[in-house]
Amino acid sequence: MMNAAPPDNTCVLVVETDEVLARHVSADLKEAGYDAQVVQDAASGLRRMAETQPLLVVVDRMLAGESGLSFCNRLRSNGVRVPILMLMARDTVEDRVACLEAGADDYFLKPYRTEEFLKLVRLYLQPDAQSSEKLRFGDLVLDLSTRRAMRNGRTIDLTMKEFELLKYLMEHPREVLAREQILENVWGYDFVGESNVIEVYIRYLRLKIEDEGEKRLIQTVRGVGYVLREA
Repeated sequence: MMNAAPPDNTCVLVVETDEVLARHVSADLKEAGYDAQVVQDAASGLRRMAETQPLLVVVDRMLAGESGLSFCNRLRSNGVRVPILMLMARDTVEDRVACLEAGADDYFLKPYRTEEFLKLVRLYLQPDAQSSEKLRFGDLVLDLSTRRAMRNGRTIDLTMKEFELLKYLMEHPREVLAREQILENVWGYDFVGESNVIEVYIRYLRLKIEDEGEKRLIQTVRGVGYVLREA
C-alpha cells in the first residue's frame, strides 16, 4: 500500500508524454477549478501519487518507457482506489477490455475534446451523496455512501464501475437485465456491435463477492444478460 499525504480536494494527476496535449488537459482542468499535477512518465507518476494522493488520475495509454496499462496495474497493485481515466487512440473491443482489465475505470478517445473530457471528469468527481442508504440482497450489502460492499462481515473494495454495476443489479433484484440495458445504465452509452466489457466486470465482481466461497448471486442468463438472484 502506498504511503501518501492527506487527499487534496481538487488534485487531478495527469500522466501524459505529449507535452502539447498535457498543457491542454492541464489548462482545461485548472479552468474548471481543479489542481492539475502533470508528469510525463510512469515513474514520476508513482512518485507524485505518493506525494499528493489525487482524487483522480488521467493517464495516456502510450507513455514513454512504460505503457499506461502497466501503470494502471501498478497503481491498483499498490492499493490505489481513486478513479483512473485512460486516454486512448483506438476504440476496438480489445482496446476497451485491455483498458478495463488494467484497472482503469473509464477511457476517453482521442482526438481530445475539452467539453466531453471535463464532463467525464465531473462524473467521477461529483460529491458523494450524504446518505447512509444501503442496498441489501441476502447476505450482500452495498453502502451507497462509502461505495463499498459487505458480505459475511468482510468489507469489499470496489472500483467506480464495479460499484455502479453492482448497484444497478441490486436495484433490480431477480429481474433479468439485458446486456444493452446494463451498458446504457452503467456506462451511459451504447456500444456498437459485440463487446465483452460487461463480462469482464461481472467476472471481477464475482471474484470479489465470492472470495470466501460464498454462494453465487450474479447469474448468467444465456443469450440475454444477467440477473441478481440465488441459484
